[in-house]
Amino acid sequence: MAAAGEGKTVSKPAAWRTLVQLFWSFFKLGPATFGGGYAMIPLIEREVVERRRWVEQEEVTDMFAVSGSIPGAIAINSATFVGFKIAGVRGAVAATIGVVLPTFLIVLGLCFAYLQVQTHPIVEAAFKGIRAAIVALIVYAGIKIGRTAVIDKTTLAAAAAAVLLLLYFKLHPIVIIACGALTGVVAVLLKEKMGYRIRHISKEEEKEQDKEKDKYVYQDYFVGDGI
Repeated sequence: MAAAGEGKTVSKPAAWRTLVQLFWSFFKLGPATFGGGYAMIPLIEREVVERRRWVEQEEVTDMFAVSGSIPGAIAINSATFVGFKIAGVRGAVAATIGVVLPTFLIVLGLCFAYLQVQTHPIVEAAFKGIRAAIVALIVYAGIKIGRTAVIDKTTLAAAAAAVLLLLYFKLHPIVIIACGALTGVVAVLLKEKMGYRIRHISKEEEKEQDKEKDKYVYQDYFVGDGI
């Protein structure tokens, strides 16, 4: 049966095992994450890239970018993306249920408990500490994504401009994302007209570069390639 998003054929036991792994991987992330979807990004990345090795670093960065640009919580959208890539529609359903179910059950129980202890000094102090930790998680997620997203002067300028627009003009995130996409297209077209040649480094070439550090390889836009 075809169980993977890329059309790979696997046996039924293997397919069900993959679905269980997807469900459990995202199920256990929910109770361990405070602060919403963005605070969950580092945990999702560690689980699907480093531990399970389901996707590459660049792929998960693209998934986070798309998940944050469409309606819905980024954690749920990301789980759906990863699940679909690994096991098709069934994988998307398993991962989505896994990431939503524990939070739903916990919030349901906390709704009753919090109303009874919300004014307790210890509870208030605990939430102050949790808020500070959430800020650290979000900053960490931004740094991790930035390492793969900001790759040259153009992307650095685009990222800096987006931060300034968000801080001073309070633009909607969708507007920022649209401006970023437009900036990328315009930058590439302008550089091509100016005589720059764009060279895309494949994953195989990146691996070779890691093995041969002493060889210089162009990884950015440059003039006069091949001369």
